[in-house]
Amino acid sequence: MLYWLADFSGTISVFNVFRYLTVRTGGSMMTALVFVFLFGPWIIDHLRLRQGKGQPIREDGPQSHLTTKRGTPTMGGLMILSGVTVATVLWANPSNPYVWIVLGVTLCFGLIGFYDDYLKVTRQSHGGFAGQLRLIIEAAVALGACWALVSLGRLPFATSLTIPFFKELVINFGWFFVILGAFIIVGAGNAVNLTDGLDGLAIGPVMIAAGCFGIFAYVVGNAVLTDYLQLHFVSGTGELAILCGAVIGAGLGFLWFNAPPASIFMGDTGSLALGGMLGAVAVATKHEIELAIVGGLFVLEAVSVIVQVVSFKLTGKRVFRMAPLHHHFEQKGWTEPQIVIRFWIISIVLALAGLATLKLR
Repeated sequence: MLYWLADFSGTISVFNVFRYLTVRTGGSMMTALVFVFLFGPWIIDHLRLRQGKGQPIREDGPQSHLTTKRGTPTMGGLMILSGVTVATVLWANPSNPYVWIVLGVTLCFGLIGFYDDYLKVTRQSHGGFAGQLRLIIEAAVALGACWALVSLGRLPFATSLTIPFFKELVINFGWFFVILGAFIIVGAGNAVNLTDGLDGLAIGPVMIAAGCFGIFAYVVGNAVLTDYLQLHFVSGTGELAILCGAVIGAGLGFLWFNAPPASIFMGDTGSLALGGMLGAVAVATKHEIELAIVGGLFVLEAVSVIVQVVSFKLTGKRVFRMAPLHHHFEQKGWTEPQIVIRFWIISIVLALAGLATLKLR
């Protein structure tokens, strides 16, 4: 909404700052941060009152969680999504369709995760949303978003997959790309969801990835920078930097309350939504493969679960002491802060590797 103030810059020159994407991204970040700081305590108190026993703790999980995490409320993703939505609506260009598509995916995935959390809390069990039905709904949302993103772009580039480190190499999948893009969005959402198992573990890498993709969005949406860096220009995607900035701001605010020992968990409400958002931004900016690099930690967590399940079904043996991967290291004796900080370090290294693809071509 504030973007419209730039129309009055001829009368009040200071309003011209609202034309600058960097200014609005910074404003979005600060707005989301302040929003979560201001309303976070009220949301936590309200959720604690409503949920009573809080998030149910897995009996087959690490035994320490039964004492240290019992009674902690979940659905903290509501704090993040509220801050992100307010900041994005306030600072983004309302006429930009990319913003609404990605924000739509984020909120729809958040709603799916909210319903899952609601069932778990009310039943006090881990039997939330039926797995297959949940995936079907996620896929339907992702397919609709990818179809819209492809329709906005120019063919055949809009249905092509770009390859990092190569200037002109793209693989055209035709309209099958809609299915591929949906798979990326759904996969990202569930990978982040699997990573959310320790205090502060998921939100740190999410903010790092959001910062990385904020840079990707800014560069890809700028014709001058794409020409200089020999990247593919995608008109309009620069506005997604504002949404990424909002995620960083809201994430920092949430981390204040989620730092060990956590006062609240983000739950599926937050993790599924944030993962879906990252996937949607990756598809919109044509940096799908870079998502696997920048979000490599999420990939490792998801792969660890897949390997564990497949290995146990085929051989009756487990590869890891416990899956996802962070629980494996817990069983090996790593403390929770050690795991969280070391996984953040891995995320930073992977983010730097992802950013290197902008120049190494």
